[in-house]
Amino acid sequence: MQKEMLQKRRQAQLKAKRLRSTLIIGGVVLLVGSFIGLVTWNYFKPLAGEEVPHLEDATAHVPEGSDPGPYSSSPPTSGRHYGVPLSSGFYEEDHPKVQLPYPEGYLLHNLEHGYIIFWYNCAVLDQSSCTELKTQISTLIDDLKEIKVIGFPWKDMDTPLAISSWGQIQRLDDFDETAARAFVRTNRNQAPEPNTP
Repeated sequence: MQKEMLQKRRQAQLKAKRLRSTLIIGGVVLLVGSFIGLVTWNYFKPLAGEEVPHLEDATAHVPEGSDPGPYSSSPPTSGRHYGVPLSSGFYEEDHPKVQLPYPEGYLLHNLEHGYIIFWYNCAVLDQSSCTELKTQISTLIDDLKEIKVIGFPWKDMDTPLAISSWGQIQRLDDFDETAARAFVRTNRNQAPEPNTP
């Protein structure tokens, strides 16, 4: 009788051990599969906005001060540019960098590094709407800790706001924080040189 009970206990222990092993292996397989799925999704997920065709020499550097254009969109999303980027942050219309002859030459270098640019056009807005739009953009940039995000004036567009990354653009008639955050989250660092600051 005691021998029978001992055998049943061993069988129960063996069964519990097999179940534990199966659960551990299953958990590891699930974790590894989830990780592979996440990496695959991040690599192949569609980018936000409208795709803009790249020009043939989209990553070529040109001398500072020369005209880096033409581009396939306005504002530009890829193309020839200078070898020096601008700093992250919000730029007012009277900022010295805005006054340079071809500021897009610097900004495209930022896009090549995976930046997101909020291009704003106050020429199509009244003064209070312009002030509100600039405040919304600069507040979001501050909230994002200015990590690879720029706000920059651009008069050569029909909408008050366009958000761009390398080869992608989203035009907006009004600031939409949800759409803006989604664009940044999806498109930041999706560029030829994403690991460059």
